[in-house]
Amino acid sequence: MIERLRQLRGAAPISPAAAERPAAEPRGEPEGAEVEFAAYAEDCRIFGFLRLDAERLSDALNEHARLELSDVLVVALDDGRGREEHALIVERDELLAVRAAGPRGNPARRGRTRPYPVTLQTGPYTIHGHLHTLPGADPMQLLRRRKPMVPLTEAWIEYTAAGETHRARVGTIIVNRPLLDWIRPSRDDEVLLPDLPAETAPDPHAKDLTGYIYAGSLAVPRDSERGAS
Repeated sequence: MIERLRQLRGAAPISPAAAERPAAEPRGEPEGAEVEFAAYAEDCRIFGFLRLDAERLSDALNEHARLELSDVLVVALDDGRGREEHALIVERDELLAVRAAGPRGNPARRGRTRPYPVTLQTGPYTIHGHLHTLPGADPMQLLRRRKPMVPLTEAWIEYTAAGETHRARVGTIIVNRPLLDWIRPSRDDEVLLPDLPAETAPDPHAKDLTGYIYAGSLAVPRDSERGAS
C-alpha cells in the first residue's frame, strides 16, 4: 500500500510532527451512512471514512472488491510517518483486517451462535478473538465456507509499529479470511482481553503516529497522546 501511494503521488510523506488534516469539502446529500474506517494492511494502517451501501460494514466489505475512502490518513508501520489523501481507492485484497464500525444490521437476521476463541496471524498482525459459528459445529470447517471478510468479537491485536510492540483492544474486527497465514482454536485465557487500552486512530497533530505502545505489564499512551480524544 505504501509503495502504491508513492507511485500515485511523488510528494514526500507527512512528517508526524507537522501533519494536519485539511478540512473536508462539502458533500452532497448522503446516499447511506458514512462510517469511520480503520484498517490494517501489510505495511501500514489506514484511517478514513466510508459511505455504506449495505446494512453493515462486513456486508459492504464482502460485496465489494474495491472501496472508495475519503479524508484518508495512511500511517506506515516501519517509521510511523503518515500520508494524507482526500480520496483513496483500496482493494479488498490489500486489507488484512478492518475494525468494525457503524450499524449492526437487522436483529431479525441474526441466528443463534456460539463464540469460539481463536488466535490467528495475518501479515504482521496477531489477533485474538471469538469466532461465532453454529453451536456444536466445527468452527474451522465452517470458516472455510464463509465469505472472505469474517468478524471476530472481543478481539485484541498485537503488532510492531515504528520499532515498538503495539498491543490494543479492537472490539469487533473483520479479518480477510483468504489472506490469513494461519488460524487455530485457542484457550479462553489466551483470548481473554488483557488490561489494554482501546486501539485509536492516530492524531495528525501529535508528535508521533504510533498509537498506544505496550510498555511492560500495561499498555499506556505516549505523552503526546495523553488527553487526545
